[in-house]
Amino acid sequence: MMASEAFIPKNELEKKLLAAWEGSLSGDEFMHELLVSEVFMPIEEDEVMPGVQRSTRAQPLVLEAEDGTRVLAVFTSPDRAKPFLKDFPLYGGGLLTEFKWVLEKMGTGHGVALNPGCEVGFDMEPEMLSQLS
Repeated sequence: MMASEAFIPKNELEKKLLAAWEGSLSGDEFMHELLVSEVFMPIEEDEVMPGVQRSTRAQPLVLEAEDGTRVLAVFTSPDRAKPFLKDFPLYGGGLLTEFKWVLEKMGTGHGVALNPGCEVGFDMEPEMLSQLS
């Protein structure tokens, strides 16, 4: 599968993702890279005071998969999140953080969608994530 000309990697993680997507990097190698890479996790902002969180706990964007699994949305960069987040106006903020930290904080039973809505992305089932941690 070749990615479209539209996906031009903007950082190291995106280069690795594209390589995995095109088959020149194994899934295991990509997961290793992802664990030590920074990702962008959209979080909910206060409607009244944009840029301010309502609580001390970040409320990440969690989607529901067709099978009912709850899936945390993360992106390879804030720019990759912008088109997708147009449908989620409350999620104007976000955290740039290590993917490993995201896994530690999210608990079990959730999946992760890396770059949802983007043609070059990666979905991780809860079982796969539990093996990583």
